[in-house]
Amino acid sequence: MSHNQSTNDQHNVDTEEFINIKVIINRLLSGWYWLAIFVCFGLISSYIYLHYTSPSYQISAKLLVNDDEKGGSIGKQASALMDLGGLMTGKNSVENEVEILRTRFLMEQVVRDMQLNIVYSKKNGLMTQELYKSPIKLTILKGIDSIQSTEIEVKKISNSKISVKTEASEREVEWGQAFSIENVGVVSLLPTEIKFIDGKVLIDIYSIDDRVATMMKQLSVGVANKQVSIVDLGLAYSLPNKGEDILNKLIYQYIVTNLRDKNSIADSTGKFIKQRINAIASELGDVENDVESFKEKNKLADMSEQGKALVQSTSGLTSELAKAESQVTILNDLESYMKDSGKNKRVFPASLLPQDMVFSGLMNQYNALLIEREKQLLSVTEESPFIKNIDEQISQMRAGILANIQSTKNSFVVSRDKLRNQLEQAQGQIGGVPQIEKNYLKLARNRDIKQELYIFLMQKAEETAISKTSNISVAKLIDPPKADNRPISPKKNVVYLLGLIVGLIIPSLVLIIGDMLKTTISTKEDITNSTSVPVIGEISHNSENDNLIVANQERSAISEQFRALRTNLSFYLKNADEKIILLTSSMSGEGKSFTAINLGNILALAGKKVLLMELDLRKPGLSAKLGVSNDIGFSNYTIDSKVRIEDIIKPLAVNKNMFIISSGPLPPNPAETLISERTPELISELKDQFDYIIMDAPPVGIITDAQLLAVYADLTIYVIRQKITKKDQLKIVEELYRTNKMKNLGIVVNDIITKIYGYGYGYGNYGEEINDNFLSKISKYLKFSKK
Repeated sequence: MSHNQSTNDQHNVDTEEFINIKVIINRLLSGWYWLAIFVCFGLISSYIYLHYTSPSYQISAKLLVNDDEKGGSIGKQASALMDLGGLMTGKNSVENEVEILRTRFLMEQVVRDMQLNIVYSKKNGLMTQELYKSPIKLTILKGIDSIQSTEIEVKKISNSKISVKTEASEREVEWGQAFSIENVGVVSLLPTEIKFIDGKVLIDIYSIDDRVATMMKQLSVGVANKQVSIVDLGLAYSLPNKGEDILNKLIYQYIVTNLRDKNSIADSTGKFIKQRINAIASELGDVENDVESFKEKNKLADMSEQGKALVQSTSGLTSELAKAESQVTILNDLESYMKDSGKNKRVFPASLLPQDMVFSGLMNQYNALLIEREKQLLSVTEESPFIKNIDEQISQMRAGILANIQSTKNSFVVSRDKLRNQLEQAQGQIGGVPQIEKNYLKLARNRDIKQELYIFLMQKAEETAISKTSNISVAKLIDPPKADNRPISPKKNVVYLLGLIVGLIIPSLVLIIGDMLKTTISTKEDITNSTSVPVIGEISHNSENDNLIVANQERSAISEQFRALRTNLSFYLKNADEKIILLTSSMSGEGKSFTAINLGNILALAGKKVLLMELDLRKPGLSAKLGVSNDIGFSNYTIDSKVRIEDIIKPLAVNKNMFIISSGPLPPNPAETLISERTPELISELKDQFDYIIMDAPPVGIITDAQLLAVYADLTIYVIRQKITKKDQLKIVEELYRTNKMKNLGIVVNDIITKIYGYGYGYGNYGEEINDNFLSKISKYLKFSKK
């Protein structure tokens, strides 16, 4: 037995996966009508969704970016310090421009300029379609701080009046009249050039932030090929023409912003140079006037040969000193500019700085931070953590630039002082020159210095003006926005496929999960997965409610199943003295009496003499089902020694070969009655008289009476009933099987509904045609499920 049991266990393990799949398939096939209903529902829902959902189109454009990183216009040494300068005169790269195009700032400008936060639409049946060229225009005259999403419905009343309906109220207003809307502010409505159409127009009002967030989700920016500097722009929108205009506006804002950022530095530098030119021009004019006055006063028409020689010898030094003085003056002005707290948020005048790579990198980073700060202030306040973080970076950058200016200035001061010493040494030789010429040389030197500074500033002013006029955008539009002819969403094939899948998944999950949550036996796998006890018989559902189904319907499916059970018994009762069959179950109502009666009948039809013993002394029912009197029976025999075996054996009208020993009056102590000293004698004599003895015992799951009778049994049939026997109760039969408390234990499954049980075949009624329509099948299934 242990070998067979181990083999069965291994078989269950090896085939568990296959059995589970088989159970699922059978369960789904049994509920095919639910699958058909939900599939139809899913496909109809898909059709409705496609019919009443506005399609979305893909708008595409391409930009060619001037990538300095690929062109190599700036050395690697500066690249680390100039990443933030990519917005202006610093390094440009495709990656930087892609991130700029993705910035919220650009999209916010588009939403504000095109008023995309106000969406006009019109109902067309059940579908709401957005209007691009709306017959009316709403203007927010004074919006509240935080506008909430609001929908209003506008309906024409007359040529001068319209009805405005919101969720909270409805009113009549005139064209152009200012009125307030809750959660929006003060607004007005005006007709556009287009004739106002009859019907209703829906206006959805959103906050700028909400609309920007929505548009950002619909925008896509990327580089298809990293070997080229072409940026692909995409926008998904329901109106192709409006989508093209939105993408065009975004590109325009990007180019304008790029140029504005570049020009801001030139404007700042030009303003600074203009102020310095005015100051130096005034000083130069004064010096020239002094020279002219000196020459007139002293009547100095020409200098002596000695004076000319000295002027020639000092002219080179004077020119170098003038340049050094100019640089020191410029650096002093820049130092004052950086220290002035009132100019802390102004762009740094770039072109006046010495041509130093590190200095240039610091300048570009500083200007980039200032421009970024101005952009962010359009949507946040000065108290924003992001602004404070930028301010802290600006402060640190200003300190770095100021330190660099001071260091550079110190270098020029040293050079200037050195040139002064050299010039003073040269001027020491002028001792022999008359005093008038000596004074004139000093005035001339001062004039030359001022003139050199003036020329330098004029040169920088011209360079700045030329650089501003030559500024071009870092990107060029090479493929204008164009909408695809076919919508990208919703996709018909995908939607119908999803409808089909959902229509299959929902009922499948309901059926499978419903079966998993059931506590009673439903399928054959529920039995084989819980116990190693073999199933020796399967009895279909008895729709006729006839306990004598074998006798009354000899050719029925159930009769054939009892014949199959009779055949299986021959493999267990091989010897002539093995005659006793014990029937038990987990609880009452599982069909022990029905099985006993029909099993006895099928054995009697084979010419065997069969005795039914009603040994359920607590709740007998076998004699009542057979219409036999229960005035005397087994309990009388065990209690009264005068009662003979012949007195308790009663023939049955069902078959001449069938007899019964009823339970008799219910004893006060059933268990003690079963183990009476007369019981072995009774069983021994009955085995001599009958070919088969079928004992109808009490349920073993409730009391131990069946185990007391197991000592006499040659075969124990454990009856379970589909949808009645609980899965946990199979532990009882498994325990009896493993402990070998009952000999030759086998299971008979009763009241099977074949399709649910999962065999894949049914006996059917011979000579009868099954003609159940769809509704009757649903009705039967629902009735069965209620059990």
